[in-house]
Amino acid sequence: MKADRAIVIFGATGDLSLRMLLPSLYFLELDGLLPAGWAVLGASRSALSDEAFAEKTLAAVKARADGHFDEGAWKRFRARLSYVAVDAETPASFEGLKAALSGAREAIYYLSTSPNLFEPICANLQAAGLAHDNSRIVVEKPMGHDLASCREINDVLGTAFDESRIFRIDHYLGKEAVQNLIALRFANAFFEPLWDHVSIEQVQITVAETVGVEGRWSYYDDYGAIRDMVQNHILQLLCLVAMEPPAHLDADSVRNEKVKVLRSLRPLSGRDVWNKTARGQYGKGVADGRTAIGYADETGGGESDTETFVAIRADIDNWRWAGVPFYLRTGKRLPERSSEIMIQFRAVPHSIFSGQDLRANRLTIRLQPEEEISLSLMNKTPSIEGVELKPVSLNLSLDDAFKQGRRRIAYERLLLEAIKNNTTLFVRRDEQEAAWIWVDGIVDGWKRQGMAPSAYPAGAWGPSAAYALIERDGHSWDDR
Repeated sequence: MKADRAIVIFGATGDLSLRMLLPSLYFLELDGLLPAGWAVLGASRSALSDEAFAEKTLAAVKARADGHFDEGAWKRFRARLSYVAVDAETPASFEGLKAALSGAREAIYYLSTSPNLFEPICANLQAAGLAHDNSRIVVEKPMGHDLASCREINDVLGTAFDESRIFRIDHYLGKEAVQNLIALRFANAFFEPLWDHVSIEQVQITVAETVGVEGRWSYYDDYGAIRDMVQNHILQLLCLVAMEPPAHLDADSVRNEKVKVLRSLRPLSGRDVWNKTARGQYGKGVADGRTAIGYADETGGGESDTETFVAIRADIDNWRWAGVPFYLRTGKRLPERSSEIMIQFRAVPHSIFSGQDLRANRLTIRLQPEEEISLSLMNKTPSIEGVELKPVSLNLSLDDAFKQGRRRIAYERLLLEAIKNNTTLFVRRDEQEAAWIWVDGIVDGWKRQGMAPSAYPAGAWGPSAAYALIERDGHSWDDR
């Protein structure tokens, strides 16, 4: 390998690597963003030649290219590619990796593996002298099953790498619309003065999926919706909506403000879980236009008390958000695939339009399937007689406003930031552990209260308890 820098992907022949990581690196090459001097080294247990690995990579890239494959870019990217067989649990196996990296003075180790391999990989990298000051490590979720196991993993990572060299990925932070949240709030004068409990009545964050567990039953049954989605993706979105303006846009300034939000979340435990959370598990029904079986009937399944849906009323106990409910909702086998943040402002204090139904203004930020921002306003309908009002939306489609040849994979941004050694878009240890503390309290409350998941048919918006949770406060879910 003739390069002085290298990205090493452990688990290089696995699903994440072939679907996301290697195509993302190719697209960075295509756009001229992958810096010169960086090699891409695949590492996994399989015995493969460089050519065989390149063929797998090419097939993966073409599968994601969607008309954006360029032969010249591929030749440049192919020149960066090589492969080494490494058994994560065999120290001697790392000698081959050490030899492959002999010319590299800087290395990124991406652990696209099961978390149970984090410890042997870190130990063997350290023993081989590969965990040096110019190296860093990137790790995927799940980072533990609870606070205790999360700390164990972080302790393992910390034995070989300083905290400043540990990059914990949450791929939601790489999405363009998520990044735009910071710009929307802090680059527009008319939003920030209204961004508090005085002007905002409620906030809803929804991450909905039409698919079931799709063959991931053994993993999912140990985690459920609250650990799989709330602890990371949804709480990250909540932090970006609720955080105070950072002093600067550097890594520590941004992450310090996110930690403050997580530490301000009101704990939910004991009887609170009955009134402020809802658990559900999908049964038979129709989802995404097709007949769907229930969770208990999934391959490898059986009777289970794992939730596939969760709704939570969260409260942030600080001056900015006192009294504003944040409604969080996520689930599988729901009517549509969507991720969105809805911010509802308070109604006008007095209406001069007699008999008119004035709806409160709503700001909606959609992350998927389309990335767009819309602001709902009351507007007069065209007429020369009387005043009739109707809600209309001001829409900003990011796809239309910023014409691009293709939509980027979130991992492209994250990989580029890791190459730049910029930790802003990655999760810090205290941030991650603060999220687990809050989630663990809810899970413990469910156990102590014997709160089992309620059934809902595939294709519904969760169990009836989710509606009761929000209607108890006089609100309703923003189901379009």
